[in-house]
Amino acid sequence: MGEAVGGCGMTSVKEFRVDEAATADSLGRGRFVFTDAYSVFDWGQMPDAIPRKGASLCAMGAFNFELLDDEGVPTHYRGVTDADTGEIVALADASAPPTEMAIDLTQVPDLPYEGPHAGYDYDAFHAAGGENYLVPLEVVFRNRVPVGSSLRRRREPADFGLDDLAGPDGDWPDEPVDLPEPVVEFSTKYEQQDRYLTRAEADRIAGVADIDALESLALDVNRVVTERAEAAGFVHEDGKIECLYVDGELRVADVVGTFDENRFSYGGRGISKEVVRQWYKANDPDWVAAVGEAKDAVADRDIDDWRELCEPDPDPLPPAVVDAVSELYASGTNAYTGREWFDVPDIEAALDAVDGL
Repeated sequence: MGEAVGGCGMTSVKEFRVDEAATADSLGRGRFVFTDAYSVFDWGQMPDAIPRKGASLCAMGAFNFELLDDEGVPTHYRGVTDADTGEIVALADASAPPTEMAIDLTQVPDLPYEGPHAGYDYDAFHAAGGENYLVPLEVVFRNRVPVGSSLRRRREPADFGLDDLAGPDGDWPDEPVDLPEPVVEFSTKYEQQDRYLTRAEADRIAGVADIDALESLALDVNRVVTERAEAAGFVHEDGKIECLYVDGELRVADVVGTFDENRFSYGGRGISKEVVRQWYKANDPDWVAAVGEAKDAVADRDIDDWRELCEPDPDPLPPAVVDAVSELYASGTNAYTGREWFDVPDIEAALDAVDGL
């Protein structure tokens, strides 16, 4: 049986350390180690590292977990590791930007792949996980539908009472659209390619975890992050959570409300790793196309890892792009948390630098 925590998935660029292993009857203890590696298009670790990214995400994630704790939302968070003392402390007591987060660990059973027709064996997953496991779903929440959002391919404006904004053919307008109420969707977590699910499919994959409770927890997280974002001058557009289930209770796992897990904008300009995705689309289109082709080609094969079919590797980012993205992560974290963790230009200057790439 694999053992991990919410969010140490197959393409994760976080590492984790196990201090005390989880069992069928109890949670374990461990730590996320946030690196400066990054992933786009589900590729896994890319050729470059982005300085300060790991510390930025650790600080922002810890900040949000502590906001959730203040609101009584259960999570797996236990604190951050102080860089000077090695002790687990609250974020406010950290002497420097942290890169390690202390967490509770749950069980993550293996998810067998039985081929293109049978698919994944979730019955085996849940038989091994019992009542202490990472729910194999991502719960996605959306407040805004930006141009390029996958929701535009799956739903129409009329589905959300937005008929007056639709084009002549019922299409989405060529601008971001605010939803009247947050929308919650479910997608797979441990399959090689994420796929969106019907509510019935998600209910089956969730096991004994209640799908309505997962939705309610996601809406609580969305509310807390959205309120903080607004107070700090951001717009919180969308995001996701992962959850562990133990002793009949759901707890928020992985990391919450960072520029990798969620999509934010500031003054109408996006601040997330979407910047890097767009750079690759514009500057390494052959690799982006090959990724898409490999994902399509694996559907009818007995293997489920599409990367085996993708021959080209991604190009490295130019140094100017690495520097600009690094400052964007750091300045965004300063602004969101209200603390100058990093000696970088303010967020407006960082966004200007990205716009100039």
